[in-house]
Amino acid sequence: MATQTQAQTLADQDFDLLVALLHTTNAIVRARERELHRYSITYMQAAVLFTIKAIGNEATPAEISRWLFREPHSVSGLLSRMEKAGLIKKTKDLKRKNMVRVALTKKGEQAYEQSIKRESIHQIMASLSKEERELLRSGLRVLRKKALQELGINRKPRVLRPQAA
Repeated sequence: MATQTQAQTLADQDFDLLVALLHTTNAIVRARERELHRYSITYMQAAVLFTIKAIGNEATPAEISRWLFREPHSVSGLLSRMEKAGLIKKTKDLKRKNMVRVALTKKGEQAYEQSIKRESIHQIMASLSKEERELLRSGLRVLRKKALQELGINRKPRVLRPQAA
């Protein structure tokens, strides 16, 4: 009986950690959205701009959706809205006719440059010491690895870094 109670306590503690992680993430995202509002782009648009910039000329809707952990149809709709707003341009791949490539427009490049300032994120993360940041980073890597295993995703996450222009 004590084992079942201990297991329930651990499960509750795990859930409490998840809730704390979600609340923290949501609060940081809301602060980021407020910051991005000045540039008339959303958090997800900024994430797409960053991802396209990091992937470079090989960016496709499918690749973007994989990196953002979003459903392809959601990314497709977002990309269509971003194209209408003049932030990106979709073109057919000349080698593979059924494939679409995604690139930033001049307006998209400007929005990207504005969005990478990330002042709100820097202010929030500055509340952690160097040691706390490393502990957090290490713990999140462990959790991400396990979550990817649970999802059956075997690729090693690569750190996206924007490519030089």
